Amino acid sequence: MPDLAALFSAADPPPTPAYVYDLDELDRSHAALRAALPAGGELFYSLKANPHPAVVGALVGAGCRAEVCSPGELRAALEAGADPAGMLYTGPGKRDVDVAEAIEAGVGFFSVDSPYGLDQLDRIARRYATPVRALVRVNDDSPAPGQGLTMTGVASQFGADVRWVRKEPELFAARAYVRPVGFHLYMGSNIAAEDALYAQFAQSVATAVELAGATGVEPEVLDLGGGFGVPFARAGGRPDLTGLADRLTALLTDAFPGWPDRGPAVAFESGRYLVGTCGTLVTRVLDVKRSQDATVVILESGINHLGGMSGLRRLPPIVPDLVAVDGATGEPVPATMVTGPLCTPLDTWARAATLPPPRPGQLVAVPNVGAYGLYASLVAFLGHPAPVEVTIAGGRVTGMTRLALTRNVVTGTNRG
Repeated sequence: MPDLAALFSAADPPPTPAYVYDLDELDRSHAALRAALPAGGELFYSLKANPHPAVVGALVGAGCRAEVCSPGELRAALEAGADPAGMLYTGPGKRDVDVAEAIEAGVGFFSVDSPYGLDQLDRIARRYATPVRALVRVNDDSPAPGQGLTMTGVASQFGADVRWVRKEPELFAARAYVRPVGFHLYMGSNIAAEDALYAQFAQSVATAVELAGATGVEPEVLDLGGGFGVPFARAGGRPDLTGLADRLTALLTDAFPGWPDRGPAVAFESGRYLVGTCGTLVTRVLDVKRSQDATVVILESGINHLGGMSGLRRLPPIVPDLVAVDGATGEPVPATMVTGPLCTPLDTWARAATLPPPRPGQLVAVPNVGAYGLYASLVAFLGHPAPVEVTIAGGRVTGMTRLALTRNVVTGTNRG
């Protein structure tokens, strides 16, 4: 983590709660992931992890292409300087108006999950007389082991089942304004072990080769997804992937002789690995009390600022590490319940944590929340202010913003 004690003891410190994004750490993460990938591979940044303009701008400036899946992410990528011609627009369901906005903006590369998705893209591209390229997203027959969140090998909104593509390849063929140029396989996410990452990529490459033979279409582009894991809201660093690049290079040259000079362009995607370790949530203790033989620590941040999906039990609950910003120590307090300020019992981060002695007014920090932190939370729930977002580089503040939660009047009858 950066030197938070110095940052928040300065003459004009940021207000809290604050998400602090360390752009120097972002650079280190990008360099580490690039080193773990084959030299001939492309790297997309998945904006769903964190669309903050400084974060996106830094990664685009470092050479990442943008992967977006909504009109909001498209606008964020464009505002950060991403080239629309190099973007990949994904998502299992797309509104006509959103596809049209993307084509108008210059996006010409889409991932589609069904024959209807190809028909929809063709219909809208025809309206603009603008040919586009597509990747057919494939749901493989079985998941690869070691995944944090399985996204293939099960009934899924993501992709067309591989047996469907194999059986009826004509449904996934070119349309007048859409040219399928390859396959998109994303097996799962939050995979920390190098062996597990390699296994999923090897399975995806084998599936792509098999589909190319079954359909008679040699892929020009192969998107192998990502899933590169890092700790979330817990202490720790990026996993060591130093052996992955050589293994992937050997895999790809074996599958596609002459690669990367011949064969498909191969792309990888990452969100959490690139930005996860660059973000820290700094928040303040509001109250400390005893209840039913437990110590209860109430923070100014809860599920509205971190782990909203976990708070609603849609994902396993998180139990964040809390680090005292001022370095305070003492005999750990067991059986500590950690909550936020929201008027609901669901606003709980932990029920039996062990923490250094907390006190009202104390600043504490949650590490490794640069990915799926603020932007995966319930910021509109119960109307508390959104945290500020602070970017730092070289230990100095380079920017400070706050999400605006405003209500706009919508007029007209077509509000799609």
